[in-house]
Amino acid sequence: VILYLGLFLIVTAGECVDPLVSGLYASSFLASSRYNFLYSANFAKLYGSSGWSPSLRDRQPWLQINLGRKYRLLAIATQGTFNSYDWITKYTVLYGDRPDSWTPYIMKGGNSTLPGNWNYYQVKRNVFHYAFTAKHIRLLPLAWNTENGGKIGVRLELFGCPYDSHVLQYNGDDSVVYMYPGKRYRTLHDHIAINFKTLEQDGLLLHSEGIQGDLLTLELKKGRLYLHISLGSSIIHRVNGRTTLTAGSLLDNLHWHYVTIKRYGRQVNFTVDSQTVTTNCNGEFTHLDLDTQLYVGGVIEKNMPHLATTPNFRGCLENVFINDINIIDKAKREDPDIRIPRKLHFFCRDILLKPMTFAGPNNFLQVPGFFRRPRMFVKFKFRSWDYTGLLMFTRFADDLGALELGLSEGQVNVTIFQPGKKNLQFAAGYRLNDGYWHTVDLAARDNLLTLTIDEEEGSPLKITNPFTIRTGDRYFFGGVLNNFHGCMQHIFIDNEQLDIDIILQRQWGRYAELLLGTCGITDRCTPNPCEHEGRCIQSWDDFICLCENTGYKGEVCHMSVYKESCEAYRLSGKYWSGNYTIDPDLSGPLKPFEVYCKMKSYKAWTVIMHDRADGTKVTGSSIDRPYIGDVNYWNASWDEVTALANTSVYCEQWIDYTCYKSRLLNTPSGRPFGYWIGRNNESHYYWGGTFREVQKCGCAINQTCTDPKFQCNCDADYRQWYSDKGYLDFRDHLPVRRVVVGDTNRTGSEAQFTVGPLRCHGDRNIWNTISFTKPTYITFPTFRPGSSADISFHFKTYRDHCVFLENSDDHLRNFIRIELNTTHHLAFVFMVGDGILNVTLRSPVPLNDNEWHFVQAEINVKLARIKVDYQPWAVRRFPGQTFVTMKFSHPLLVGRLPKMNLELWNGIGSANRTLRPFLGCLRGLRMNGVPLDLEGKVNEEQGIRRNCTGQCLNATIPCRNSGQCIEGYASYTCDCNNTAFDGFYCHKGELRHVFINQTKPELIIKHHVQTFFELSFSTVHTPAVLLYISSFVQDYIAIILKTDGSVDLRYKLGLITHKYQLTHRNLADGYPHYVNITRHNRTIKTQITLVEDARFDSPKSMFLGRVMEVGDIDYEIQRHNAPGFIGCISGVRYNVYAPLKAFFRPNETEPPVTTQGYVSESICGAFPPVLGYVPWEVDPWFTGIGENILDVCPIVYQYIDGENTIYSISV
Repeated sequence: VILYLGLFLIVTAGECVDPLVSGLYASSFLASSRYNFLYSANFAKLYGSSGWSPSLRDRQPWLQINLGRKYRLLAIATQGTFNSYDWITKYTVLYGDRPDSWTPYIMKGGNSTLPGNWNYYQVKRNVFHYAFTAKHIRLLPLAWNTENGGKIGVRLELFGCPYDSHVLQYNGDDSVVYMYPGKRYRTLHDHIAINFKTLEQDGLLLHSEGIQGDLLTLELKKGRLYLHISLGSSIIHRVNGRTTLTAGSLLDNLHWHYVTIKRYGRQVNFTVDSQTVTTNCNGEFTHLDLDTQLYVGGVIEKNMPHLATTPNFRGCLENVFINDINIIDKAKREDPDIRIPRKLHFFCRDILLKPMTFAGPNNFLQVPGFFRRPRMFVKFKFRSWDYTGLLMFTRFADDLGALELGLSEGQVNVTIFQPGKKNLQFAAGYRLNDGYWHTVDLAARDNLLTLTIDEEEGSPLKITNPFTIRTGDRYFFGGVLNNFHGCMQHIFIDNEQLDIDIILQRQWGRYAELLLGTCGITDRCTPNPCEHEGRCIQSWDDFICLCENTGYKGEVCHMSVYKESCEAYRLSGKYWSGNYTIDPDLSGPLKPFEVYCKMKSYKAWTVIMHDRADGTKVTGSSIDRPYIGDVNYWNASWDEVTALANTSVYCEQWIDYTCYKSRLLNTPSGRPFGYWIGRNNESHYYWGGTFREVQKCGCAINQTCTDPKFQCNCDADYRQWYSDKGYLDFRDHLPVRRVVVGDTNRTGSEAQFTVGPLRCHGDRNIWNTISFTKPTYITFPTFRPGSSADISFHFKTYRDHCVFLENSDDHLRNFIRIELNTTHHLAFVFMVGDGILNVTLRSPVPLNDNEWHFVQAEINVKLARIKVDYQPWAVRRFPGQTFVTMKFSHPLLVGRLPKMNLELWNGIGSANRTLRPFLGCLRGLRMNGVPLDLEGKVNEEQGIRRNCTGQCLNATIPCRNSGQCIEGYASYTCDCNNTAFDGFYCHKGELRHVFINQTKPELIIKHHVQTFFELSFSTVHTPAVLLYISSFVQDYIAIILKTDGSVDLRYKLGLITHKYQLTHRNLADGYPHYVNITRHNRTIKTQITLVEDARFDSPKSMFLGRVMEVGDIDYEIQRHNAPGFIGCISGVRYNVYAPLKAFFRPNETEPPVTTQGYVSESICGAFPPVLGYVPWEVDPWFTGIGENILDVCPIVYQYIDGENTIYSISV
């Protein structure tokens, strides 16, 4: 068995899920009305043959169940009426110990609306986020199906277990004292539980003290619960062990509240209802030592009727347990361990308050009044969070005007309307919208009105202006024009308290959108949803966060307004040195702080000063009682400075020890006299200018020590001033936290130490980069964000859809995921409390362009949003009272979903194509400001590489012929557009043709300072003109194969014709040869210096194999032009133009190429084919990862021999 402390019922583990409704008699069911006999309340049982439906005329229907005894309730399940279109889609649950006093069940986020059904037969189960106890349950339908004639239809079941209640009534002068066995109470761990309900804002629940300063006090103050605990204090050692925790709000509502205190050693968990606060007790002690006795409900002694600061408790206590000891049961049995100063009542007397909740947008209550009386008396209590709202309105008889009480800016405004006269308006009270109960007492007669707030009779508001009072017959509370949202009770009209139930039963009054018998106010600012000390301001159904002067921004003050480092400022364009505020953990718990940024063109230094930079003189210290000099950094806590050092690429700190007969490290094997303490409070015995953990000073490394027998200058112990100094530069040990000096107690011994500022540069997180080159994923510890999360990272990829990261629970009922849906759509998908939702950013530019893009995503109780680069946020706002639950159990997955998650997603209908793996680069991944070490997950075998490197860096077969490698990470492709080749590797030569004449205007090339052309050929026939480019003037360029097989370059630019012999070898040998000529101004690639700086300005046509142009042709060209080229020619390119490729692989309907003769493709290329595999990413026959990948065979073309000239192409 286990013991459920806090509600304290002994049950077998896992058995508190008994169905409680199915076995009840028909008399246990009650409803506001019924549709007909067949839809009576007693048919509202789960899986029943009918169901409950109210009358269609019922404006506020409800279904009520009497469980017969008190139960601990854990869940509720609902169905619609059997075989119908009747079901509810939203509802509210009220519970209580009696049928006329109700407590609304409030979900996390302050929402009291539970989701219902979507058809009549499926069961919708809602698990309460905290267990509560009740004997009576009331269900209020809020929305229902209206299609196909549907109406309200309910079948339900409650799940829980019986609950035994031990109760005590306290009246403010009562107390129960538990005497500790042996008059001593010493524990390492405690488990304390207590339930209470009260109308008072203040009261003492538990109190006990120890003579060593130990303390345990539980008290109610201003409707909030405070736990004071101390495990011991010491005046000598200046240890104050007192720790205070606060939880709960508006606890003076006469509802049961459940308190649990769990302690183990210094760790304490304090729970009030559903709110849990956790902390570690101050001090170093672990045991709670209390003396003599524990006071329960108040302190009553001869000289102390109550604690000086807290009154005794007034209300009811239930099931008070102290480490398995039932205090109330002991008191009932008059156990000798219990002392009771006066007689107590072991039951709880409930006070019938009959509050009402004004919740709807059109709420009001109309009640009758006494007509035409000369005096008016109105009194009531209200509580609200709203700044404005109509409290009460009445119209005078005889058309004398009206009176209005309104809430405005936290005050009660009185307005008297008089026909033909100026309105009289006055205000009273201050901050009355604080959520507490406030009393309004108004008395009026002719020419006098008195308004008293909170019964402070000493300072009422009095109005003595002339006006006439004749009461009307109706009073309105709340109103349509200026809605009041809150609660009211104890309404008096003309000194008579109204019984709302009787008034409404006899139809003397009317109401709309009221919740009777309960006050449904909730405190949305407790616990504070605003992070980083943001101030929470709330209304009835929402809250806002004021983030001024916090250093943070956003709906809940989650996002930092500052950069994480000086390096981040430099990269954002801040190039000037000066003071900057940085936030190393961004949205994390550490506060931003000011540093000095020394900006350089290539890096930024971060400098943090402290109080030890001017030197500290030390005398009188010994190795047993050393001097410990703390280093206090300016503007930053120790954790903040440590975070800066941890995220930097490099850090250094100067340290100087100047000595006069004062030793420092002594000898390498001896005990050091002095040392410094750095990160993690670790002591380090090496000094500046040396290597870490070698117990030496810098002079030992440089071999410049005063005495070579020692490792430091000061260890020589001379009566002279020496110093050991240098930089400490091991980042993981920095910054310096303390300096310890232990050898200045001898006569004449003296020392002085100096610590320089911490200087760091770089940001390890910004450039923490990996590449995914295979379909794989990496894991990080489970992301535990709480109610707010932000994610940021940089990526580059070519993929059009992929998953960047995901974190989920076991059944994907709670998850977040960021994915690329299409080339332009980036999606933030999540399920954090209300179904699967998403926010999608639609980018105007493609995101798979293999360029770096910066992604930011955020989710909180207000909204979810995502952005990329400098584009606007894509935002999805949540309705008010939303609660975000991000409780994940799986590791954080980055890069791809594992097979198990894919199967789960396929099982719930997710499109598998959207879950493809990520291939590309990621860097700078942060989750809630915490950087994740991507580079620590590098694994080459799994396809995870350091830095942004893919397949292009070490390609098995590089792109040929100046083709550009396009990174695909798991594969690569070659861009052959600017080459004369095609094929996967740009290895397939240009296709051969008989004659090409480029005369289209779009191919005319002008004003090229740089000229580049290349071609390949093979032949056994000479002579021939391999290439000829004419112009609209007399200029030309030609490559000639001469009769002896040598190759010449001839060109004319201006008046002079130039000739260069490219080779004297015989190239007409049938083997392939490659010609590449690049000319830039005066230089060509063959390193032949040109005489003039002319340009080939007006190219007209290009001829391959033979010149067919008419006109004035150079004689040498004519001499080698016949009979024409016979052989293979390929890979022809002139600057960016590839004529053969344009002809055989046209990108337009009419390529700018003409031919003479018969032209076709051939395999007689200048180079052998490349037989490489085609990667799966671009293979059209690829069907899945892990399957066989087909090689692409080379295409074979027929060799054609022309009549006059033969042109063929190898591919």
